[in-house]
Amino acid sequence: AVKSKLQTVEGVKNVDVDLDNQVVRILGSSPVKTMTEALEQTGRKARLIGQGVPDDFLISAAVAEFKGPDIFGVVRLAQVNMELTRIEANFSGLSPGKHAWSINEFGDLTRGAASTGKLYGPPLGDLGTLDVDEKGEAFYSGPKEKLTVADLIGRAIAVYATEDKSDPGLTAAVIARSAGVG
Repeated sequence: AVKSKLQTVEGVKNVDVDLDNQVVRILGSSPVKTMTEALEQTGRKARLIGQGVPDDFLISAAVAEFKGPDIFGVVRLAQVNMELTRIEANFSGLSPGKHAWSINEFGDLTRGAASTGKLYGPPLGDLGTLDVDEKGEAFYSGPKEKLTVADLIGRAIAVYATEDKSDPGLTAAVIARSAGVG
């Protein structure tokens, strides 16, 4: 049922189901959220355990986890090729409206987002704005050119109260290396 459902998702090229380990490997270009929603429509729970291009040592992946107490989220970064990174993010607990977000210089969270430094490699670290719905949730999926995931490990992603990045920021999370395949 899982394989049949996922094969109908646009951008999915191949689905491999390992029933013994309860793992599904998907080859394709669909956003993680789209694939997760399709899988959950079969009555199962889904959790991403990694992403990337199999058998390519030049490709890397990273993740930043926002663990509350008020704002929760995860940002996944995957190097598509040496000139392009794909970014996917899910947030909850934000106030409705537009919130700026960025990759900042340092992974120092001693004072939250305020201690993460300036924008990383302007304009590379500028991620634009998140559109937060009335439930306080935001989803983003898109490419970022000239951003290299390997250079981001140990830096931070910061989320701001408004579209203005000059405020001290609401929250931040350190960017950590992630599994390259999943």
